[in-house]
Amino acid sequence: MRRLGLLMVALVLAACTAADPVGAPQEGAGGEAVTELRLAIGGESEDGYDPTLGWGRYGSPLFQSTLLARDAELNVVNDLATGYEVSDDGLVYTVAIRDDAVFSDGEPVTAADVAYTFNAAAEQGGLTDVTVLESAQATDDTTVELRLSEPQSTFVNRMITLGIVPEHAHGDGYGRDPVGSGPYVLERWDEGQQLIVTANPDYYGEQPVFERLVFQFTDEDGNLAAARAGEVQVAVVPPALAAGDIDGMRLVSVESVDNRGILFPYRPSTGETDPDGNPIGNEVTSDLAMRQAINVAVDREALVEGILEGAGSPATGPVDGLPWYNADSAIAYADPDRAAELLAEGGWEDTDGDGLLDKDGTAAAFTVLYPADDSVRQGLALAVVDMLAPLGIEVTPEGASFDEIEPRMHTTPVVFGWGSHDQTEMYNLYHSKMGGTDFYNAGYFADSQVDTNLDLAMGATDLEEANAFWQAAQLDGDGYGFTAKAEAGWAWLVNLDHLYYVDECLDIGSPQVEPHGHGYPITAGITSWRWTC
Repeated sequence: MRRLGLLMVALVLAACTAADPVGAPQEGAGGEAVTELRLAIGGESEDGYDPTLGWGRYGSPLFQSTLLARDAELNVVNDLATGYEVSDDGLVYTVAIRDDAVFSDGEPVTAADVAYTFNAAAEQGGLTDVTVLESAQATDDTTVELRLSEPQSTFVNRMITLGIVPEHAHGDGYGRDPVGSGPYVLERWDEGQQLIVTANPDYYGEQPVFERLVFQFTDEDGNLAAARAGEVQVAVVPPALAAGDIDGMRLVSVESVDNRGILFPYRPSTGETDPDGNPIGNEVTSDLAMRQAINVAVDREALVEGILEGAGSPATGPVDGLPWYNADSAIAYADPDRAAELLAEGGWEDTDGDGLLDKDGTAAAFTVLYPADDSVRQGLALAVVDMLAPLGIEVTPEGASFDEIEPRMHTTPVVFGWGSHDQTEMYNLYHSKMGGTDFYNAGYFADSQVDTNLDLAMGATDLEEANAFWQAAQLDGDGYGFTAKAEAGWAWLVNLDHLYYVDECLDIGSPQVEPHGHGYPITAGITSWRWTC
């Protein structure tokens, strides 16, 4: 694997040199400022860079402006918007936008472009999730009204993540040649190899110091090889590859809400299938005692230390530490004895003395899938196998591609990763109506009380009221909820720290608590980065 990574980075660098002589940033003989950076941080968007199709939902869209943004402390601040108001019934957002923004093709950004973007995203009905939008309409050049069909407490997050596209230049092919009003412009995209972007001279915000960024696309080993060779100034690496020092670079650990957990198929096997004909249900994980016992048995502290090399924290749910997190829902520590009691109380016993539990003729055995190219998820899967074996639970780990995982994920537990600044993700993972929608709620979790609390949270017009219902969905005062102490729809395992090797001359400021690693979350503060040597 590591030889393959070295070969990949060598091929990418050779391609860069042959196609475009882009070198590592250096201070010129006359002391000129460094103007170019190379980054190996993943994040290639196979579907292109169109926000209406989902680009930017996990981080800065880079090429496009958003109405609002989050600062380093995750506070909501203005970006393209100069302010907004919400009607008392929560159905109308009136947004004022700045009058000095232009797209990278020189055309002005108007409220009509904002309205077009939101309407287009709503029509797509996909990853941007603005389906609650009834209509968006510009009332003048700098004012837009966003009308909702029903109140949605999380709609402000659409204003934070949905990049604004130009009505006059948005169509087929836009995702591979985006026009926007963000801090950078796409210069060239060599798919599977590199993405080259240049600073937008007409950007209305703080002008980036670095005129050119080169994102190279290699695997984990390739990222490390590039950092060691001095070919990149920022490289993301998994904990297992972050143990050694690299001359001229420092290791930066960024806290995140990027979590990993095991999704449990929630329904029993009844022959039911999803709309594509894929089977649904698992006789072992549909059992509540089994799900709760696994949650109690897993030693999350050991996973953090052993798999993450200390670069993370135990996960107790999908939103740990965020304002809508319910700390009462957490399991404090691993308790294998209590796990054994739960299994016994649930009717699981070793009836034939072979060391494997069974119940009503069903053996306590199942496969857990993980993406084959993800070393962290592989390590977590293998560790959980060892933790559950003494209880009489036989788990078989299996690496696979996502194309292979998708048709099996309704019947087979999967090590998935999520993590967002947006509460909507919690709704999508656990509401019954989201069962089988893309990768959301792939286990077909369904609980009426959880649904009620999620609906009340989503429909609240007051932030504090919404947070109370989000917390109740995790665990309410009557013991209902989706977390480990109640229905235990998942076994959440760890929250990752994102690890970056960063050139010791590069000041990246104070990064945000980052979401899941899709896109380029580290670049959220790119305009404040500075070269210090």
